[in-house]
Amino acid sequence: MFRRFLLTAAAFTATYAPANAQTFSEALAASKPILESRLRSETNDQAGLQKAEALTWRNRIGFQSGEFNKLKLLVEFEDVRALKDDYNSGINGKTTFAGVGDPEGTELNRLQLTWTPNKAATFIAGRQRIVLDDGRFVGNSGWRQDEQTFDALRGDFKHGKWAVTYAYVSKVNRTAAETADWDSDSHLINVAYAYSPALKVQVYDYALDFEGAPANSTNTLGARLSGEKTLSGVKLTYAANYASQKDYGNNPADFDLNSFSFDGGLTHGIATLRVGYESLEGNGVRGFITPIASNHGFRGWADAFSTAGNKTMPAGLVDRNVGIVLTPESPVTFLKKPVLTLIYREFETETTGLAVGSEWDAMATTDLTKNLSLMLKYADFERDGPPMPASRTKVWVALEYKL
Repeated sequence: MFRRFLLTAAAFTATYAPANAQTFSEALAASKPILESRLRSETNDQAGLQKAEALTWRNRIGFQSGEFNKLKLLVEFEDVRALKDDYNSGINGKTTFAGVGDPEGTELNRLQLTWTPNKAATFIAGRQRIVLDDGRFVGNSGWRQDEQTFDALRGDFKHGKWAVTYAYVSKVNRTAAETADWDSDSHLINVAYAYSPALKVQVYDYALDFEGAPANSTNTLGARLSGEKTLSGVKLTYAANYASQKDYGNNPADFDLNSFSFDGGLTHGIATLRVGYESLEGNGVRGFITPIASNHGFRGWADAFSTAGNKTMPAGLVDRNVGIVLTPESPVTFLKKPVLTLIYREFETETTGLAVGSEWDAMATTDLTKNLSLMLKYADFERDGPPMPASRTKVWVALEYKL
């Protein structure tokens, strides 16, 4: 894929290179550097395993070029180091420890050429970040130190209230360095109509076919309604989603599963109250999965039910949750824009209604400077009993710098 991409990029450059070198120099001079650094401590105290203690440091460096003949080039490298590695990364062989999904590695994170011929269309070729809607089905898994990117050709088109995204994905660069990437022959399409701020209607079809990971080859067809409205000083937000999922491509199984979710919020002053519901159907053998989603943001931060890589509940899963988000005034000048979040979740199986467990999630974030932020985060999942996923408690402390 990338050999072809580099040849294509070179051809574009040769075709569109101007006779006046100064014009090209001005485009290079307009380039913006990419510099990100995230130092994070993560502990995972999981029943039946040694407590995991990880201190990882993720750095990204690269640049976004200025525009030249409606073309832009982005190059970004990523490196993850483990300063303390008493954890099972999935590839380091430390299987007696609980898991922390941040293996060491250095790789090309993004290499993309963007062409914007007009205001209505944008095309991106190469290794890129793709997040559609809230990341529930397609996302970059940005919570992990090694984010998920895609080798893809993407087009975005806009006309009036209409917006269409199509992408062909030839490879999924997953979050375990380069050891668990998937070769892909997948198509993503998302069509949206923004009727008003209170109503946005979307339909989508994500046809995923993975060589070497056939159990994750699925076709997910669905619709999403979302919007917001302010009444008497109270802001109301909502998002409702329904999807049907079938076997696709080289998947040897035969299944037809559904999912439904709803998230609603009411904001007044510094407080936002949120309620959520998600139902993922199971057929006794497998459940509804989201193999290329940003799964950490759904079904609890303890990641007991992440559906990436076909990790799923055969009897399905129902997640009922309620939470509060506060954005208070900072009591001290060096803590800027603090945000406090608290969520409670209860889980049960979708097909049989058996209690699975409950979870408390809490997080505090604040900016320390324009470029530096601090995060404290906690997740505690307590299972109802065997054979449900093991109980676990996770704690994170992170400093992140973004230029």
